Amino acid sequence: MLKSKTFLKKTRAGGVMKIVREHYLRDDIGCGAPGCVACGDAHEGPVLEPQPLDPASSLCPQPHYLLPDTNVLLHQIVSVWRPGTWASVAFSLRPPGSLETYVEQEQGENANDRNDRAIRVAAKWYNEHLKKMSAENQLQVVFITNDRRNKEKAIEEGIPAFTCEEYVKSLTANPELIDRLACLSEEGSEIESGKVIFSEHLPLSKLQQGIKSGTYLQGTFRASRENYLEATVWVHGDTEENKEIILQGLKNLNRAIHEDIVAVELLPKNQWVAPSSVVLHDEGQNEDDVEKEEERERILKTAVNEKMLKPTGRVVGIIKRNWRPYCGMLSKSDIKESRRHLFTPADKRIPRIRIETRQASTLEGRRIIVAVDGWPRNSRYPNGHFVKNLGEVGDKETETEVLLLEHDVPHQPFSQAVLSFLPKMPWSITEKDMKNREDLRHLCVCSVDPPGCTDIDDALHCRELENGNLEVGVHIADVSHFIRPGNALDQESARRGTTVYLCEKRIDMVPELLSSNLCSLRCNVDRLAFSCIWEMNHNAEILKTRFTKSAINSKASLTYAEAQMRIDSATMNDDITTSLRGLNKLAKILKKRRIEKGALTLSSPEVRFHMDSETHDPIDLQTKELRETNSMVEEFMLLANISVAKKIHEEFSEHALLRKHPAPPPSNYEILVKAAKSKNLEIKTDTAKSLADSLDRADSPSFPYLNTLLRILATRCMMQAVYFCSGMDNDFHHYGLASPIYTHFTSPIRRYADIIVHRLLAVAIGADCTYPELTDKHKLADLCKNLNFRHKMAQYAQRASVAFHTQLFFKSKGIVSEEAYILFVRKNAIVVLIPKYGLEGTVFFEEKDKPKPRLIYDDEIPSLKIEDTVFHIFDKVKVKIVLDSSNLQHQKIRMSLVEPQIPGISIPMDTSNMDINEPERKKKKLEK
Repeated sequence: MLKSKTFLKKTRAGGVMKIVREHYLRDDIGCGAPGCVACGDAHEGPVLEPQPLDPASSLCPQPHYLLPDTNVLLHQIVSVWRPGTWASVAFSLRPPGSLETYVEQEQGENANDRNDRAIRVAAKWYNEHLKKMSAENQLQVVFITNDRRNKEKAIEEGIPAFTCEEYVKSLTANPELIDRLACLSEEGSEIESGKVIFSEHLPLSKLQQGIKSGTYLQGTFRASRENYLEATVWVHGDTEENKEIILQGLKNLNRAIHEDIVAVELLPKNQWVAPSSVVLHDEGQNEDDVEKEEERERILKTAVNEKMLKPTGRVVGIIKRNWRPYCGMLSKSDIKESRRHLFTPADKRIPRIRIETRQASTLEGRRIIVAVDGWPRNSRYPNGHFVKNLGEVGDKETETEVLLLEHDVPHQPFSQAVLSFLPKMPWSITEKDMKNREDLRHLCVCSVDPPGCTDIDDALHCRELENGNLEVGVHIADVSHFIRPGNALDQESARRGTTVYLCEKRIDMVPELLSSNLCSLRCNVDRLAFSCIWEMNHNAEILKTRFTKSAINSKASLTYAEAQMRIDSATMNDDITTSLRGLNKLAKILKKRRIEKGALTLSSPEVRFHMDSETHDPIDLQTKELRETNSMVEEFMLLANISVAKKIHEEFSEHALLRKHPAPPPSNYEILVKAAKSKNLEIKTDTAKSLADSLDRADSPSFPYLNTLLRILATRCMMQAVYFCSGMDNDFHHYGLASPIYTHFTSPIRRYADIIVHRLLAVAIGADCTYPELTDKHKLADLCKNLNFRHKMAQYAQRASVAFHTQLFFKSKGIVSEEAYILFVRKNAIVVLIPKYGLEGTVFFEEKDKPKPRLIYDDEIPSLKIEDTVFHIFDKVKVKIVLDSSNLQHQKIRMSLVEPQIPGISIPMDTSNMDINEPERKKKKLEK
């Protein structure tokens, strides 16, 4: 049956256009209930569950389907629906094209009311229709809505209808489900006195007008990890003026949560503030103690140099909430039998969340997930509800799950749809595979990687040519041969974006069959590769460059140490060793040339854990040793990436996927320049070359570690390198590498960006064909956005994994004292680096329930005077290190000052090496 609606529309040119909208209504669509005699064979596609569950509902004792309205589906279904607890949900709702349930909008009826009526019509139709089933198969459809009028109308029309809360409370076998109901009322369920704390958020229409007129600025809200009363807003748009706005104080933060898109109003210049140097964490349990917050806010406002003041503002409204489920722990209320508790998120940038639960005793000491529902004006904290129990705090599996969830790392097993696109085993190179591919299996190729590496992306070779020049090849796993554009495997790889390396676990971007087998360039097996081959003279000058798809057979899979041993050996002169020596010689020349052009040599302490073979707990912690061979591999990977970047940009000027590293703004270097000045050294930052040269000159014979500290600090001043599409940007420069163009080509097993670059290069040399998305710069720009996000989250997850394993190490170690160097001074603390462990931590000088010492902070030098002792950046100190488990939610490495000795501040030397775990060990010994 055809229904049509005709209306007239005026065009821009002033003409009139006739518009006809047609609805084709069908009478052959099945109800979706298996065993329905009336529908017979009319079922198409997915059907309802074959056996509707009887969830022991006291309201609906007979088997039934649930029909939720739109709002319940949006807000409640994820929280409370679990297989085996709810009845089957009637998701195969009668479609709009069904003759029996088609509903037209009536005159004067708004779209929302029409939708509500359509769902009621479908519910009524279902109940009438299902009566035709046999007595033993009798079913009912129950309508779930939180809309009071909608529910009343449904009952009037003879439809069984309940609110979500009523229905969930009726599930007597699952009382815990009530905790999972979202609390949607912003103003209706406050437990505070009713005192208004925050100003009202402006409606979206006013915000948009204000942004358009320039009254307000739109940006992303970034909460501080170090100070819960401070945040910044990164303003969207091209303007450099007021790019970053500081917010200080609860009322100015105005209920924004990290990553929300907000509208801010700039405060008058006489109210601008400087970024705070105070470390403040929200540790209060009393929700009503707003006066205490105001007292803490006053600490932030101290006299500062006018040059330090930054544009300052306040949040006037929320444009888009970017809430997600948060992992953390329940802070159980001190009030006995209370159902209202505070949840403390693992991420310190997220405020505490108030939830109601009847399971507080069960959930105490567990990692749980909580979702935010809203944040009323008169509530110190947002409201939320319990979602999931992850496991016990401190358990390695639980903590790994938490850090993966918190950093949004996709880590579910690969689906069957994805795995179906893997090659069938056993696999070997076929004649078809060799089309448009060179056979380089005769070359003496080898790989050099960290110990235990199974996903070997790259291999190298170097040989002398008959003309006396050298041929150097970088051979990269040809992952794009196995992952074809657009299929499920490709889509999942693009979504994951990168492999994530944790201390004891690797979350692969591609299935293991590819990452550790077919794409891994292991020795003595034939593998497909994409090769970048140069002809060079002995001065490492490139004479010719060519790219080819290839087949290789690596002659050795070496570690950095093994390769170094071959290079240094006086007795080894085989082909592999000769190749490595040639590569190492050329790499030194390439590196020297790069540094002369202004490439930066920065530093970042990296650590390696040695694990117990049985418990898998860390038993030793060392900073990673870097050898010449690390630098050798790095140089040729950089050279290959630059060569490929030039090639793909020549061929695809508008849609090459490149990587750039923006130059930091001068303000980023302030701390580095001041720190160097405090040691009578000058650091110039006007260009990368001048920075590199001044870092090379910054040496102190009496303080050999100073140069490393300066390079560590310089690393902190840098901007994040990002992927971008060449057609959407003008600035291609890579600041850190001093290269005018750069991309990623050398790690396609673990980076999706490299797969796209491989595809572009393959099209450029005629080895593969293109496809529409590859030459769509807008789609490439969107892809780059996801890749940048995934790359950043992977880095954070890796750091969190190192932090957790460091805690495990010091848990077994007890209390130790070590030499450390000051990296930063704050108003009430110093941040130190312990070279032995590559560990960074904060030494606080103000503690609860202890007399406050006399602190004088000078931001210009910068320095911190405690009583009569002055601390500067890079000063050497001795600290006590211990794992503080007093707060299970945020177990942390606690550092206290041992030297220099300051009465009332420093820990006495004789207790600094005491083992706090010794009493526990003795107790366990006695028990045995």
